[in-house]
Amino acid sequence: MSTIFGSSIGKKLLMSLSGLFLVTFLIIHLSINLLLLVPDGGQMFNVAANFMAMPLIKYGLQPVLFGGFIIHIIYAAILTLQNNKARGSAKYASGNNTKDVMWASKNMFILGLTISAFLVVHLIDYWVPLQLTHGAKSVTIDGVEMHNAYALVNASFSELWRVVIYLVGFLGLTIHLTHGFWSAFQTLGLSNNIWRKRWTVIGIAFAWVVGLGFSTIAILQYALFQ
Repeated sequence: MSTIFGSSIGKKLLMSLSGLFLVTFLIIHLSINLLLLVPDGGQMFNVAANFMAMPLIKYGLQPVLFGGFIIHIIYAAILTLQNNKARGSAKYASGNNTKDVMWASKNMFILGLTISAFLVVHLIDYWVPLQLTHGAKSVTIDGVEMHNAYALVNASFSELWRVVIYLVGFLGLTIHLTHGFWSAFQTLGLSNNIWRKRWTVIGIAFAWVVGLGFSTIAILQYALFQ
């Protein structure tokens, strides 16, 4: 087993599986964030956000999620270094001189670094005050006191410079997904000449739905709470 995952194919497999796991998280995260747009004063969003901070989630699923991020980042770095070493001064096989290769596929590591930096900002803005320092204000909903995550988001997105940072992060995530989505299925052997095109179209559509979804939320939060 260690030999399999120590090989180049095994490393790509781990990166693909961790990537698809993170895609699942993105779907859940976007679904919860869309509750910010429900005109109920943030009640539904607060309930959902505080549910994600329950001990079972916090100490059970969150470490798995962080592990998925770490595995994805580490193996992306390892594969990039191996590719650079293997080709020396030559261009990558699908490299910068190949016109029919998407820009994202040639710059996945740079996009990954951008997303990682954005993730650090995101964790500092929300995860730290909600789950570490408990610096968020409280609110009572149906007799239950909980963190007012809704107010925290509103305060954050009331600052234009922060909205711009998030929009840049969302754009990086979108471009990263346009290649990473179909590439994961190809690595898993679920792609051929026909399905490669289909996964590419599905991946691009999914990437922009996710990116525009998060971006729309940020822009509307800024516009509504000025």
